[in-house]
Amino acid sequence: MRARRRPLRERVLTGERFCGALVRMPSEELVEMLAVAGFDFVLIDCEHGPADVVPLRQHIAAAAMHGIDVLVRVGEREDTLILRALDCGAAGIVAPHLDSAEQARAVVAAAHYPPRGRRGFATYGRAGSFGAVTGADHKARLAEETLVIGMIESPQAVSAVEDILAVEGLDGIMLGAADLAASSGPDDPTVSEARTQVNAALAAAGSLRLDLVGDADAAAASYADGAHMVAYNLTQALMAQFATLLAPRPT
Repeated sequence: MRARRRPLRERVLTGERFCGALVRMPSEELVEMLAVAGFDFVLIDCEHGPADVVPLRQHIAAAAMHGIDVLVRVGEREDTLILRALDCGAAGIVAPHLDSAEQARAVVAAAHYPPRGRRGFATYGRAGSFGAVTGADHKARLAEETLVIGMIESPQAVSAVEDILAVEGLDGIMLGAADLAASSGPDDPTVSEARTQVNAALAAAGSLRLDLVGDADAAAASYADGAHMVAYNLTQALMAQFATLLAPRPT
């Protein structure tokens, strides 16, 4: 077997900082282009995009051939997709709409084998090198390498952030600013105030912080403010670039 790279989870937990991009399927060529350009990871959006498992596997395999890691954003309470994404070889998952510690524990349980969780066990898929490893080695490796990130997207979640971060096995948080804005009322903190509260809680807990950004200036600001991982919303970035490319057209 080929020598394995250091796992994404191990690297980020030991202080490396990473740059990735949020993409939606089908986009195998974009995955390859991001890898060739030097990005560290791809976040495949199966919440607000197609979630078909066969193309998901193809995207993960294409990424692996180019040495770029894949995280998969699943839908809310989609335990089956968590299982299949990880079996396909994703380095980890991003779970939306965690409003409580109980929901965070459920996500961790879906992502891990017993005794930590309840994920169904198999070694014959991509994650298990098609059965070329022992069950014990496979189980031990994924216990250490599976990255689990939740999303905080409501005022309820913001108020419960310390309890959510205390859940064992939840590695970090991504703030969902759009959903947070949509679910906030006039008596709730602003998105900016909520972001400050969540980021302070992440820093105090020593948890990973994944920021979603639209451009390089926002990425630089996130890194300067302590983000461990930054993902460009590739749709937003591309649409902005398209507008720039159209600007010279005579009208």
